[in-house]
Amino acid sequence: MISQKLADYICNLKYTDLPDEVIEITRLSFLDWLGSALAGAGKEAGQMVYAVAEDIGGNPQATLIPSLRKSSCLNAALVNGAVSHIVELDDVHKASILHAAAAIIPAALAAAEKIGASGEELITAIVAGYEVGIRIGEAVTPSHYYYWHNTGTCGTFGAAAAAGKILGLNRDQMVHALGNAGTQAAGLWEFLADGAMSKHLHPGKAAMNGLLAALLAARGFTGASKILEGEKGFCKATAREYDLNKITDGLGQSYKILENSFKIHASCRHTHPGLDLVIALAKQFDLTPGQVEKIVVKTYGIALDITGNYQPNSLYAAKFSLPFCVALGLKKRKAGLAEFNEAALEDKEIRELMSRVELVQDPEIEALYPEQWPAIVEIYCSDNRVYTERTNFPKGDPENPVTAEELSVKFRELAGIRLKPEEAERLLQKALKMENIQNIALFFTN
Repeated sequence: MISQKLADYICNLKYTDLPDEVIEITRLSFLDWLGSALAGAGKEAGQMVYAVAEDIGGNPQATLIPSLRKSSCLNAALVNGAVSHIVELDDVHKASILHAAAAIIPAALAAAEKIGASGEELITAIVAGYEVGIRIGEAVTPSHYYYWHNTGTCGTFGAAAAAGKILGLNRDQMVHALGNAGTQAAGLWEFLADGAMSKHLHPGKAAMNGLLAALLAARGFTGASKILEGEKGFCKATAREYDLNKITDGLGQSYKILENSFKIHASCRHTHPGLDLVIALAKQFDLTPGQVEKIVVKTYGIALDITGNYQPNSLYAAKFSLPFCVALGLKKRKAGLAEFNEAALEDKEIRELMSRVELVQDPEIEALYPEQWPAIVEIYCSDNRVYTERTNFPKGDPENPVTAEELSVKFRELAGIRLKPEEAERLLQKALKMENIQNIALFFTN
């Protein structure tokens, strides 16, 4: 049975078995997640979730990133998962369309702080969580993704796996944890219609629910043993088409975390292929909005479904508007956190350029998705010049990677929103040497 195979993998995974490149990418994934969480902690939605957690209270078991004070481990998983997804700069895995860090790392970290686990144990748990969450995401994508946000659903399984690994669950307990993760898995795309805050809640609840499933399993609370493949299980209930083989094929022979992508633009990842190209062309040919008659972006259908909004009514909605992102990128030649501001949202030149952006679903590109997230951009200028460029892999994909130094620069920028430079640097150095930490409960202390 599938859950049993996953449980065997999780329970048998050892830090000493991990290749150096897996340890390195896990450290960087943690660092990247932490920067996103620190940046999101001060945002309105983050403060709302934090206020609720503070009001509920709880035993001081794990750190709430907005205050760096401790609360219950479940509160910490909820808050830290939510705030890490707010600024849209957390990682993503292409084929599973899963923002793995936002759901998995908060659960693993909260469990690790609760019991005083080591840095090596945390790294191992994160690797296990990514493996489980991503594999389940690959099995149900793309049909699942039409209604369901994979980060909220598949991320719950990954969170349970990571937390269960930290807590030292045995094989049977891990099966129960996965069963109760699946019955809590949720997250619907309807929030896009309103530009609502619900998306932030998805990884927070995934982290919290996955951790809860693991904590319950540790006490003998049972869950469905066939939660993935059962007739009334997760895959059948949430996907028109799915491939169960993708969950276990090659399990233990490679590492899904190595396939993960990092983000350099503060917007939905589906906007990044087009953004990369527009920014590059604008810089190369010194293009301005006034010179441009039309921008054609050819891409895959899901990108158009999720980011085809021509009338974003909030900054958050703008991050899910490919026309806005393309227009912003051409004018500002960057699309970081600072560029997404109220002035840009109301900028008449950007709004006018948006109306000249044409989105096209390209059959050739469609056939490559989701293993590749390609785009073709054509910029037509008023002097009859036409500039064309294509990418199959946006910046940050393993095939078009960012460097460790680039991720460190990104962390300093994001952490600097919340922390003094010396405080940010201290956390950066701790994250990059995580395997040397004997007690993760001391990570946020001096």
